[in-house]
Amino acid sequence: MTKTILQFVVIGILLILAQVICSKILLFGVATPFIFIYLILRLPVYFSKNWTYTIAFVLGFIVDLFGNTMGMNALACTLLAALRQPVYNAYFTRDDDTSNPMPSIAELGIGGYMKYMSTMVLIYCTALFLIQAFSLHNFPLTLLRIVASSALTILLLFGIDSLVSTQREERL
Repeated sequence: MTKTILQFVVIGILLILAQVICSKILLFGVATPFIFIYLILRLPVYFSKNWTYTIAFVLGFIVDLFGNTMGMNALACTLLAALRQPVYNAYFTRDDDTSNPMPSIAELGIGGYMKYMSTMVLIYCTALFLIQAFSLHNFPLTLLRIVASSALTILLLFGIDSLVSTQREERL
């Protein structure tokens, strides 16, 4: 358990540092990667809701401090934390009451993890960019930013998960 907590802390620090660098990236003038949400997606599914909300809010707040975004990431991360378990339950059934799976490629398979991750990233990007725009004045640009940022984030998070999660093979 201590190893898992230490691993999450190290990954969280690295993701926040990477996000500070990535927040300066604006690919084609519309796409920004949001790799720090990987930590929220990776928390155990049946983790305490209070801790999940707290971790998500603090993570978003720290990114807001570095990005000068006035609480937008904190709100979007808290929304992501609130919808994490319902989205997971929509795609996967709870077979074993004693299991406490951490969503990953190794745990859910590529197809299942992609559905879960894509939905969560789309929720986050939609919330963030609608909060940022705060109107539907330039809706096509906002929609383009949502789609482009979601696609870039999904690609990067898939790569990060394939590096972080290790699937151990049993040898005969």
